[in-house]
Amino acid sequence: MTTHASFTPRVPETLSRRAQRFLQVHGLSLPPSKVEPHREQWLRHGIPSAQIDRVVNFQERWGGIALPPAPVYEGGPRILNADTPEGSAGEGWRFSAGDERVSMAYGFMIGPDGEFGIRADRWTSLHAGIDGWVESLALAHHAALWVKNITKITGDAVDDLDLDSYEPVHEVQGITDNSVWPGTTRPCPPPARRRSGGR
Repeated sequence: MTTHASFTPRVPETLSRRAQRFLQVHGLSLPPSKVEPHREQWLRHGIPSAQIDRVVNFQERWGGIALPPAPVYEGGPRILNADTPEGSAGEGWRFSAGDERVSMAYGFMIGPDGEFGIRADRWTSLHAGIDGWVESLALAHHAALWVKNITKITGDAVDDLDLDSYEPVHEVQGITDNSVWPGTTRPCPPPARRRSGGR
């Protein structure tokens, strides 16, 4: 009997139902990079064991998961995969969250406190964790399916927005990259179930 590997990603129970479903339907699980074999070499290079443990834990939970492109940041990481930690005790330790989809001037990383962000000439935290990034992708996908109009506002027009009547979507764990929705954190009803049998 031939057995086939499942390409459906492992779905963390800590995610919202929307994000869990997004991962199940749109995510793809590929073999993750093995990081544990690098432990001794990394220790010899002065990387603390606790930082290596962070990389191993990330790989066990997220390693090898491919997600559809995000509507921002040139699509986000192509496949979630950790790499060698970099930094110091003074500046904090970071590691790659996965390779970029296109050639660009910044990379996606996991920061000293587990936050997901981008690093170019400086570090910018986007979400409090990788869970927040995945939640933001699921929310953007959900909104694109249900809303009648999406308007992108940039520059000075952003400062003119009145967001007092909007509530934050807490699941995205936004730091500098945040999501709001009019009047409720439950943006749209789930799609109606279709009956089988053509009725």
